[in-house]
Amino acid sequence: MAIERTLCILKPDCVKKNLQGEVLSRIQKAGFKILGFKQIRLSKEEAQEFYAVHKGRPFYDGLVEFMTSGQCVPVALEKENAISDYRELIGATDPKDAKEGTIRKLFADNKGENIVHGSDSVENGVREVNYFFNASELI
Repeated sequence: MAIERTLCILKPDCVKKNLQGEVLSRIQKAGFKILGFKQIRLSKEEAQEFYAVHKGRPFYDGLVEFMTSGQCVPVALEKENAISDYRELIGATDPKDAKEGTIRKLFADNKGENIVHGSDSVENGVREVNYFFNASELI
């Protein structure tokens, strides 16, 4: 298996609930290496650009509004099979559909405020990590 990179974003609901340490601990215990992280507040333009793939979908405007509603924490992760392992760790987008013990099942309130973002492909993992981090910011 190849080493992959994926992007985690601890979303504004995660930060508001002060769950950053708890979620990062679970990620590390699952074998992920944290290459870099920072706490930021996305501008509307940054959120629109990052989530441009969803433009035109019914949830797009609400997603942009939510992601700009407070601080978030982008986290660059690395591991063998990172994309699928991370998505398994965080659970389904809607916490009511997520498996027991997953991050979203444990901490998310609903499909819109679901604690974390996760890259959905190897290509998007690379693109998304590069959106938030330049090479000098990563271990």
